[in-house]
Order: sequence, then C-alpha cells, then structure tokens
Amino acid sequence: MINLLSHIRTKASHLAFNNILYNWSLGGAVPHGFIVPLTDTWPGVMERGRWLCSGAFAMDGEMLEMHDEHSCGSFWEPAGVGDNWLFHMHGFSWLRDLKALGGEEARLQARNMVKSWAKRYGACQPSFWRSDYIGARLANWISFYDFFGESAEEEFQDRFFTILIRQARHLSRSLQTCPAGLPVFYAIKGLIYAGIALEGRESWLEQALDLLQQENRKQILPDGGHISRNSEKLLEALQIVIDIRMALLAGGYPVPVALEHTIDRMAQALRFFRYADKSFAVFHGAQEGDMALTDAILARSNARGKVLKGLPQTGFERMMMGRSQVMMDCGMPPPSPYDKGAHASPLAFEFIYGKERIFISCGSHPLDPVWQDSLRATAAHNTMTMNYRNSCEIRPDHHLGRKPRKVTLDRQDTKDAVLVEATHDGYVPLNGITHRRRLYLGNGGHDFRGEENLTCSVGVQNPAEIVLRFHLHPRVLVSLIQGGSEALLRLPGGAGWRFLHDGGRLALENSIYLGEGTRPRKTKQLVIYGTMSGDYARIKWALQREAR
Repeated sequence: MINLLSHIRTKASHLAFNNILYNWSLGGAVPHGFIVPLTDTWPGVMERGRWLCSGAFAMDGEMLEMHDEHSCGSFWEPAGVGDNWLFHMHGFSWLRDLKALGGEEARLQARNMVKSWAKRYGACQPSFWRSDYIGARLANWISFYDFFGESAEEEFQDRFFTILIRQARHLSRSLQTCPAGLPVFYAIKGLIYAGIALEGRESWLEQALDLLQQENRKQILPDGGHISRNSEKLLEALQIVIDIRMALLAGGYPVPVALEHTIDRMAQALRFFRYADKSFAVFHGAQEGDMALTDAILARSNARGKVLKGLPQTGFERMMMGRSQVMMDCGMPPPSPYDKGAHASPLAFEFIYGKERIFISCGSHPLDPVWQDSLRATAAHNTMTMNYRNSCEIRPDHHLGRKPRKVTLDRQDTKDAVLVEATHDGYVPLNGITHRRRLYLGNGGHDFRGEENLTCSVGVQNPAEIVLRFHLHPRVLVSLIQGGSEALLRLPGGAGWRFLHDGGRLALENSIYLGEGTRPRKTKQLVIYGTMSGDYARIKWALQREAR
C-alpha cells in the first residue's frame, strides 16, 4: 500500500510539474552570487579527473565514454546505463575529481559541462529534475563554484544562477515526492545548501531541517544503523549529515543537538561493521568499501568509544575472540519501502582471522542490476537453504515478498568463549520449518563451531532438501581430505584450518566473490548437502586452527 501511494504521488507530481505553466512559475528574482561560500573538502581522484578531460566518466573502476552531445542527447543520456551511472553524471559529484586534478583545462571542462547540462535541461522535467538529483547537483554546484564559476564570463554566471534558483524553487516544492531512503538525504542536503548560500532563503533551510529530523527518525535506527542494513548506505548517509553540519557552521547557524547525537550513533555503527582490515563486512548490497574515505568520514564524525558487540535494532552481532571475528546477521529484513535491494540472508555469517577473510558472503555489484539481484539470493551467503528456495521471496520489483516474521536472538559471553543462538521462520509459510543456528567461538578464537537445527511444527509432508554453504575468500586455498569428509584451509600467511562436520555430505564447489570492484573473482565454497525426512534435523560443523 505504501509503495502504491508513493507511485500515485510520483505520477501526479509528474503531471503537475512537467508543463509550460509550471516552468513559468519557477521564474523570479535571480541572485548575483552566494552570501555564504560553502566548499567541499572531501578528496577527489585526479585520475578520474584526467579521464573526464579525455572524454569519459569513471566510477567504481568502470569507464563510460562521452558521446557527441548533439547526437540524440547521448552525452547526458547514454543508452543502457543504470540509475547509479545517471545519478553520478547528473549529480555532478565528479566535479570533485576535476578540482583534484586542477589546472585551467580541468576548470574549463567543468564549466563547459555545467553549461552543456544547463542548455539541455533548463526546463523542469521528470527524469533529471527528480528531488535527489537536484539536491546532489545543487550541493555540488554551490560547493565547487569557486573552482569553475567565479572566473567565468558574466553570461555564464547569469545563466548559472538562473538555472540554479529555478532548481532550488522546484526542490522546495517537490521535496515530499522524493523516493524513499538515501535519495531524501540528498534532496535535503541540496535545499539546506541553497538556503544557507542564497540570500533571503532561510525558509528553505527551516523546511529542510524539519524534514531531516523526520528522516533521521525513520532511517537511522536507535543503534545508529541505517534501515537498509547496508553499511555502505550508512557511510553515505553519514557523509551527507556531516556535510550538513559543516554547512550550518559555515553559515553561522547552530547545529541541532539531535543531529550531533545522530552523527555519534551512526559513526559507532559504522565502526561496528569494519573488520581488522578496516574494510566492511559484506552484507545487504555493501562491498568492502573505500578504506581512505571511511577513515576520513569517521575522523570528521569525532566519534569515540569501544567497538560495539551488537547492533540490536539493525540486527547484527559481532563475536570477537583473539584474532578471530564473526559477524552474524540476526535481524529482521528491512520494512517496505526500504527492503529494495535487501538480501535474503537471515542467520548468515562471515568469519575473519586477523586481516584475512575466510568465510565471506558473495557480495554485490555497484552498478550491474543483474548481478545485484543474483547475489541477493540465500545461496550467495553462509547460511542454509531449503529445497533450493530463498529464505525471503525476491519480487520482480526488487522488494521482498515472503520473509521472516520472527527472528529471535540469545547471546552469552564469558571470559573464554562467545555463544550466539538465533532463529528465523522464513521457510515456515512454505513447509513449516524453522531454522535455529548456534555459533560458538572459543579457545582464543581458534575454535569456531556451528550447529544447525531444523524443526517442523506441522509435520513434514515431503522430505526437504537441505543445503548449507560456506563461501571462501579467493585468497584461501582449500582441499578435501579424509576421503572427502573434511577440508583443509590454508591462509596466505600459512595458517592452516581444518573444517569438520557431522551430518550430510560435504562437497567442494565453485563460487564467486564480488566484495570489491566490478569484476567477479573466482573462488570456492564448501557445501553440506542433507535431507530432512522427519520433524527434526541437525547438522554440526567446526572450523579449528591447525597446530603449527
């Protein structure tokens, strides 16, 4: 129902905004400059700036060649690219890379691209005047104006401020039509920047701050996690609210106490998701992330304190013993509409020893929607599947249908060990079966054990096929031993681990890893196959450090 109402509201806004009369209404007084200079201080990438000057956009290691802007608009609307590419292009975040490159060539390239965009999209239209697109574009145009605009001719500046104020007026009117989730933060940021930088626009600042307070309550959970349960989206949101805090301070406005507290909580949650290698756990569409950017964002958050053991509202537990760390997904799937892109991964875990990842999720792709949907499947995670079905239904609209209604958690910590027990009922609507997983970490982190218990409350009608997967990081070497009943794992540093199990049949199969970049890496997975014929089944397994 929420998605339907949102769709109707969006369609209605397109009809209301996309006409000559409405475009006329965006006119009015045009500012001649900014009363408060706002600047972007995040590091750009010089190499991406060079590619832009050579005629290509670059993002996540992929290249997108610019075509002649007169050839059917392909310069700004290339065929066959997804929303991530379009948001990158039309949001103008690449201005940061041109400024990092520096020099007159980069300055003129930025100016010409702003001029090209303004010429083609000067009138309001649904696609690239969407609230989040405008918000990102306004914030970047304002932040980098000192780089590309201050030295420009008067004609450029007049045109620039005319199109800028028209977008800001539209953003103020259309803010409530923004797609749910992170797009709202981008829209809010843009209106805040316009409200601070332009004279007499305090009402926009107040409007945006009111909405920011509402969205922080909706999207940022009490433990600091983002409602999507994706650590990279949390990083993105934290960067935006830090920018908002900096803009308020630059404009001489007080920073709301609630916003400071939100930043503190978000930073603590972000630190929770980082392993010893300073990269993220790979859950719900996140990849390992940009280590340098994460360091910079955390440094500016000014957050302090110990790394948390768990995020109860976001639904993750962290087990630590010696050099071993386990991250376990113990939470409910995100509610609609924030479940778009969420993975079907209840009770999945990752295991890392020191800075070496051993058991990992398969990851996600930053740009390709086909890969993204494929890697949302339960089989792409270290957890159990029943009858080769996902534990959550992934619908064609990318939201979740059937999903767990109840997830339980119990944790016990002692000086020498950690035990986490969790259950989910995602398969109950299909066959009445509940999955209970117990994970134990002890012996200084050298003894990691699991127990999978399956119970059926309605009586098993047909035998259920059980598949339990353990995806390995590409750096881990693996071989089956003891006639195929055990496996030996070897880490790059030479450390050996033995994998044992009780129940089912062990197999070694191919897998892939997309935890970083856009190129899938070949790897392996250990798979335990079993059958549940009665109302109860159990499989035990263990990973133990080999003595040197």
